[in-house]
Amino acid sequence: MLLTIAFSSHFPAFFPQIPQYRFRCQCCSLVPGNGFQTERGLEFDTGGAFYRRESATGRDLGVLAASLQKKVSGSLRVLDALCGCGIRSLRYLKEAEADFVVANDGNECYGSTIVENLSRVCVKEEKRWVVTHLEANRVMTDYYLQKSFFDFIDVDSFGSDSSFLRSAINSLKFGGLLYVTSTDGFSSAGHRPHHSLAAYGAYVRHTPYSNEIGLRMLIGGVVREASVLGYHVTPLFSYYAYHGPVFRVLLRLNRGKVHDSRHYGFIGHCHQCGNCNEFSWDQLGQFSCSCSVSKVSNSLKVSGPLWTGPLHDAAYLTDMLDLAKEWGWIGCDGKDSLEKLIKLMVDESDPRLPSGYIKLDEMASRAKINIPPLRTLMSAMHKKGYAVSRSHITTKAIKTNCPMTEFISIAKELLPVSVS
Repeated sequence: MLLTIAFSSHFPAFFPQIPQYRFRCQCCSLVPGNGFQTERGLEFDTGGAFYRRESATGRDLGVLAASLQKKVSGSLRVLDALCGCGIRSLRYLKEAEADFVVANDGNECYGSTIVENLSRVCVKEEKRWVVTHLEANRVMTDYYLQKSFFDFIDVDSFGSDSSFLRSAINSLKFGGLLYVTSTDGFSSAGHRPHHSLAAYGAYVRHTPYSNEIGLRMLIGGVVREASVLGYHVTPLFSYYAYHGPVFRVLLRLNRGKVHDSRHYGFIGHCHQCGNCNEFSWDQLGQFSCSCSVSKVSNSLKVSGPLWTGPLHDAAYLTDMLDLAKEWGWIGCDGKDSLEKLIKLMVDESDPRLPSGYIKLDEMASRAKINIPPLRTLMSAMHKKGYAVSRSHITTKAIKTNCPMTEFISIAKELLPVSVS
C-alpha cells in the first residue's frame, strides 16, 4: 500500500526519508461519498470502511473521557490507532476539542475519506490532525522513539489482538488514558482457553458470567504488560456491548510498579452450588469451594490470572455523567440510555461486590421457582445486609456478595403464600 502522511509538523520528521514505506494498494477501489452517516449531529462518510452504528455508545464514553482528560492535563493529544473511516478521530477533534489527533489506519484506501471527514472540523493548515497508513504498532513505536507521547490512545481492534498493548503503553504519557478493545467472545466464554492464554496470559474456563470475564481478561492483559514495563494501570470504566460482542476498557497509566498481586488473581465458578470465588496466588494448589468437603472441588472451574478488582471508578463515572448532562446528551434520545448505563456502572463500583454476577434464570432453575420482581428481590437482599446492584452487562442478572444458597432462600421467602 502507498503510505499517506498528511498535514502536520507533529509527525516524526524521519518518515519521509524512509523509502520502504511506499506500497502499492491492490486491496480495493472506493467510491467517495457512498456511505454518509450522522452521529451526535456530526455528518461523515464511511467510505466503505467498517462502521457499526451500535458502537456509538462506546464512542460517547471515549469522547467524554478524552474531554475530562483535557481538563486535567490542559492539553489533549490523541492517537486513534485503528481509525477506520475516522469517526472517532472526528469526534475527538470536534467534541473533546483535541489539540492534535493522529488518525491512523493500515488501509490506504480509506485515506481520502478520513481526510474529508476530518476537514469538516478544521482545515489542514491548522495542523490539528494527521492521517497515516501504518501498522498500528509501528506508528506508536515511532512516536515513542521521538519521545512524542499522547494523553489519550484509542485502540479499537478486532478479535483478541493484544499485540498493540505494549506499544500503546510505551507511547502514552504518565497519567494518560488507554482505551482498548476486544471482540473475542469465544475466548471469554471459555471456548478457546489456549488462545486466551496466548493473547492475555489467562486460561479461561466457561462460566455463566463469561462477558464479565471478558472484561477482566482484557484488563488483566493490560495489567501484565504495564507491569513488564515497570508501570501499573487503574481501570476507570469497563463497558460490554452485546453486538460483536465488544469489550471496551478505559485505564489510566501510572508511574511505578505495584509490587504485590493485589487484584490480579484467579476466579472460580462452582457448578455444584453456583458460587463465584476469588483466589490469590498463594492459594495455588488449594482451590476449593465451601460446598465441598474435599480440599480440591471437582465442581470448581478456575480461570486466570485475571483482574479481580473493581471494574469502574465511581467518582470518575460521576464526572462523566455530569459532563454528558452539561453537553445535553442526557435524555436527547428519549430513552436516557447513556444515563442509565453510567448509573448502572456507578452501582457496580461498590467495593463490596465480588467478581461475577448471578443470572436470575440460573437462580430460578436451581430453586425451581418463578423469578420474583427484580426490585422486590434487590430490596429484600439489601434488608438482609447484602450489597447488590444490577449488571450493565445483562438485564437479567445482578451483582451481589450474597451466596447462591442464601439468594435462593430470599427468593423463596418472597413467593406468595398459598391459602388452602
